[in-house]
Amino acid sequence: MRYISTRGNMEPLSFSQAVMMGLATDGGLLLPETIPSIDDKTLISWSNLNFSKLAVEIMSLYVGDDIKRVELDDLAQRSYLAFSHPLVTPLVRVGEQAIIELFHGPTAAFKDIALQWLGNLFELLLQRSDKQLNILGATSGDTGSAAIYGVRGKKRIRIFILHPLGRVSLIQERQMTTVLDPNVHNIAIRGTFDDGQRIVKEVFTDLEFKQHYNLAAINSINWARVLAQIVYYFYAWGRYTAGNISKSVNFAVPTGNFGDIFAGYMAKRMGLPINKLIIATNRNDILTRFIATGVYKVGEAQPTLSPSMDIQLASNFERYLYYLTGANPSQVKAHMNSLSSTGQLQVTAEQLAVANSDFAAVAVSDVETLAQMRFTYDKYRYILDPHTAIGVKAAQDVTDVICIATAHPAKFMESVQRAIGKKPPVPSSLQGILDREMRCTISEANSLAVKQYICDVVDGSSNLLT
Repeated sequence: MRYISTRGNMEPLSFSQAVMMGLATDGGLLLPETIPSIDDKTLISWSNLNFSKLAVEIMSLYVGDDIKRVELDDLAQRSYLAFSHPLVTPLVRVGEQAIIELFHGPTAAFKDIALQWLGNLFELLLQRSDKQLNILGATSGDTGSAAIYGVRGKKRIRIFILHPLGRVSLIQERQMTTVLDPNVHNIAIRGTFDDGQRIVKEVFTDLEFKQHYNLAAINSINWARVLAQIVYYFYAWGRYTAGNISKSVNFAVPTGNFGDIFAGYMAKRMGLPINKLIIATNRNDILTRFIATGVYKVGEAQPTLSPSMDIQLASNFERYLYYLTGANPSQVKAHMNSLSSTGQLQVTAEQLAVANSDFAAVAVSDVETLAQMRFTYDKYRYILDPHTAIGVKAAQDVTDVICIATAHPAKFMESVQRAIGKKPPVPSSLQGILDREMRCTISEANSLAVKQYICDVVDGSSNLLT
């Protein structure tokens, strides 16, 4: 399997090269050159596999000869041992809806599923090359802590995580800043998540700096993140349908950066019987507006009760644009140039019709989010976090739907208490976290400041590469 850029200006890469590169050198995002097609017999055989074995089957289709089967088995086993539930991602029934719980990892968020695996994958590839790695990422809340827990204490790796100062929940902040391992560096920027994401892209497009400091991406701009998330769509379908190949399902996905739902899109392209992928957004509804109008127009990110989704510029949307334009990198590049220069892009009517065949989209307000949390608890005694509540609300009139539960409700204590009048139970991984020692650096929201910090940490240099 080889990997190509959405913008078409680089030679194909191997899987290992794609993982270590993160963002393509031409500024695009990496995608597999072909999408594996899964036949009905294989789908049926996969429907009874446990999560770890299913992960190996799916990932083996994308890694080619880069990683041996026995190494993939070991990676999967070690990555999912950290989960508190024996099924890793259990499927539960809440009334007429099914919910797949993705929050049983060490940081109680769905990002653990990909980032525990990616941390171990980085470690394997670095052992082979005998190199050091500096990971740079931005987070709107959950990616940062999951990435940190995926690589904390690992030899050969440093991690630098940007989060927007005062714009993540208290628990999310403490999950990052109380990890005191010497290879972990938290940077709170005076800005939004979109600022952090912009900084990461700017740093990665400085190729001399990137190569000198051997930078790698931990955000979902890294293809390996998306690959790991494809697995739970197949797993959920198998548990919901018991392998009935004639049974299609819908997925409702709380959506901010488009990585999670793009993994579902890839699963559908592989042959998983998915009818619609429901994009569930909060007040930051750029994706909902796109599905309605075909215009993708960036606005100002607004704070909400679901902070991990307070995003305007969804980086993974470029990957979908690649397929929406018929795998035309020239069109993708033109669209991204338009977005950069004018703050918006627009697809054709024909392309919008295709997007509407793949996705539905619903925006949910904070008032509706709280009401859904309250209703679900009062009727079913099931506690939703505010992000999952948005997905449940968006899917309220849909049959055969699986809702993605992205975070444990204890990560959003204040919102849960406001909705249902009581605090949720706290998993062992979060107990006592507010009393732990913290370490964090506050920075201006610009790439020069972040690059200088990396220089200071790595080699004590005050001389930035240009």
